[in-house]
Amino acid sequence: MIHVAIIGAGAISSAHINSYLQFHEQCKIVAICDIYPEKAKNLAERFHLDVEIYEHYEKVVNDSTIDLVSVCTPPYTHAEIAIKLLHSNKHVLVEKPMASSLEECDAMNTAAKKTGNILSIVSQNRFLSPMMKLKAILDSKLMGPIVHTQVDSYWWRGFSYYDLWWRGTWEKEGGGPTLNHAVHHIDIFQWMNGMPKEITAIMSNAAHENAEVEDISIAIGKYDDGSLVQITSSVIHHGEEQQLIFQGKNARVSVPWKVKASKSRQNGFPEDDLELERKIQALYLEQENLKHEGHPGQIHDVLQAVQGKKEVLVDGIQGRRTLELITAIYQSASLGKTVKLPLTADSPFYSREGLLKYATHFYEKKTSIDNFTDNTITTGGKYE
Repeated sequence: MIHVAIIGAGAISSAHINSYLQFHEQCKIVAICDIYPEKAKNLAERFHLDVEIYEHYEKVVNDSTIDLVSVCTPPYTHAEIAIKLLHSNKHVLVEKPMASSLEECDAMNTAAKKTGNILSIVSQNRFLSPMMKLKAILDSKLMGPIVHTQVDSYWWRGFSYYDLWWRGTWEKEGGGPTLNHAVHHIDIFQWMNGMPKEITAIMSNAAHENAEVEDISIAIGKYDDGSLVQITSSVIHHGEEQQLIFQGKNARVSVPWKVKASKSRQNGFPEDDLELERKIQALYLEQENLKHEGHPGQIHDVLQAVQGKKEVLVDGIQGRRTLELITAIYQSASLGKTVKLPLTADSPFYSREGLLKYATHFYEKKTSIDNFTDNTITTGGKYE
């Protein structure tokens, strides 16, 4: 039986608890930790859990009965907590984003390599049937080489969203929607299509004057073969519609699912390539739906890895690549220059100190509250 602890009793912790409870034959939640112990107690009572309540994560670090820990705390705390957990012989699942700097990501990966313990980064949208099916289509190469990708990470958050004490600051949240919302779609994009060689970006704060960070960014990435990607990250889009569109030389596919294929007339104008559309559609339908999706899917993946049955799909290396793209967007938008990839320790945005020094501060945070009484959240992901 794998003994599990949850650090951080905020809104996302419920998704972890619900997921672990689905695999009660493999694991048992034994502890919940939060700097506000009443939040941890309320969470335990809500799920009828008989667990230890800890106020400081060091208690989890020092509890030798714990095997696996979900870290559901603000991004700026991830590295310190994860590294100490790894060195205390625990496996670690860290909520997105992996950390608040590439320097911290590298330290986390070093700790995982040194200790041999599992470090996985939450990317629950990979564990959705439409995403896995789309990945199979791209891997088939039926579309031909990818020439353009469109990533629309559209969310909407009200003004009060940034009143929470750790949100809306570069120091504690580490960024706006580019980091904390689009991270899922940027992760899927780089997993499916690889890393571009350069990023050019702009960002703004159009509707949240109580936050230092951006509420929208638009980035263009370029590959060596000339293909392009455009990435929009936003919390000012009503309807919260998210999509990824891959344009190949032969066909276009996307989530939500759509396929369109064209072939050239003698004069270069398009006509439908119905045969290719049927092939791609047939391959898509051949792919089986996942048994466990979203957070349950990823937690099942981690539990299987802890038992030595597989490697995790999303490790710290993958988590770092996603943050590298996000960091490049912030660097380009803040300094007004195209950024070449990969980013190394020479990058002015490699460390938290560099981010705090160079990132554009749009406004000063005006309000800071400890907690919201309403923890209802939206998680997007309407991909069918």
